Amino acid sequence: MALLQWNERPAQVLQGGGVIGPDERLPWAQTGLMGIQHVIAMFGATVLAPILMGFDPNVAVLMSGIGTLIFFLITGGKVPSYLGSSFAFIGVVIAATAYAGKGPNANIGVALGGIIACGLVYTLVGVVVHLVGTGWIERFMPPVVTGAVVAVIGLNLAGIPIKNMAANNFEAWMQALTFVCVALVAVFTSGMLQRLLILVGLIIASLLYALLTNGMGLGKPIDVSGIANAAWFGLPQFQAPVFSAPAMLLIVPVVIILVAENLGHIKAVTAMTGKNLDQYMGRAFIGDGVATMVSGAAGGTGVTTYAENIGVMAATRIYSTAVFLVAALLAVLLGFSPKFGALIQAIPLPVMGGVSIVVFGLIAIAGAKIWVDNRVDFSQNKNLIVAAITVILGTGEFTLKFGDFALGGIGTATFGAILLYAVLNRGK
Repeated sequence: MALLQWNERPAQVLQGGGVIGPDERLPWAQTGLMGIQHVIAMFGATVLAPILMGFDPNVAVLMSGIGTLIFFLITGGKVPSYLGSSFAFIGVVIAATAYAGKGPNANIGVALGGIIACGLVYTLVGVVVHLVGTGWIERFMPPVVTGAVVAVIGLNLAGIPIKNMAANNFEAWMQALTFVCVALVAVFTSGMLQRLLILVGLIIASLLYALLTNGMGLGKPIDVSGIANAAWFGLPQFQAPVFSAPAMLLIVPVVIILVAENLGHIKAVTAMTGKNLDQYMGRAFIGDGVATMVSGAAGGTGVTTYAENIGVMAATRIYSTAVFLVAALLAVLLGFSPKFGALIQAIPLPVMGGVSIVVFGLIAIAGAKIWVDNRVDFSQNKNLIVAAITVILGTGEFTLKFGDFALGGIGTATFGAILLYAVLNRGK
């Protein structure tokens, strides 16, 4: 099939330290290792979001894999992205279902109906973009805007590992040890070992954590009982949607945030790869929308392209869509394997936090790189003001409410940057 015909030469490029483009691939063994790294990168957020909404995490993991496969097919294997659980749905789902925050969500059906409706609107937006083209994107999102939005994606996530993934001083030190491990692998190794810096750094840090806690009693030990007790294979808890007009009206506006996230992510990948992916923007929206509908129909969360995996691509310089094909298939298997889910969840939270610091930071720096590569002139007050306000809006989680719908963080930063630039540019 044409979708699966990747260039067979990238292994030589890898040995020379070059970039692996979206339409190229590594040898399959190395592609498999990179796929594992991307699964690890998405796993924490993809599992956390459904837990916060009272959804089944295994269904979320399964549907993230299926959603990524759908996205891959609809985009023709041209856009390197992983689709995981979207945090944009958390607030509206809790409001629509009156979820108390503990255990399974008893009203999950109405939330799923709203998620499906949101996915449908998202798909229709993608169709319009595909038919009309991306000229309006170029007009309203110049490098000063895209750089600020990409930087915000990383900065907005910074509080997650810093505030929520280290409960005491020992765990904070373990976070520091983890990102130092990743940094050492990134700088002092070469070849495939360097390409797997996130995975290798995580493994080294986990072993050190086990030595200090299980071996020396300095902190909370790693608990492997969940791994031993979990079954190798098992069906997750699928759920049926219920279509309620109030819930759909509450949840559908999330499409604004999904469009903003996907737009920013594609701009980030375009900047990092040097390949213009704007021609696939409409397909990307359609793929994300269809994946969200399919996920909601099975009991999963709404999905979105993941900044975490963009960070991994920035670190490894491997943008091959073949990697995401493998990652998606692995996620599907994981969705049916409670034991592997227990293994991933056994990774110490401080170690995951340390890795997250690296990944989120790389995303933020990718935004600054857009400014540098495009020689954005910050002596112009127009550019200076747009970038300054956008970064603070996103980092500070500035929120605007429209009735029961709240647009915050990345959403306000993205649309604020677009509108502010349009207003200030008219003066010129």
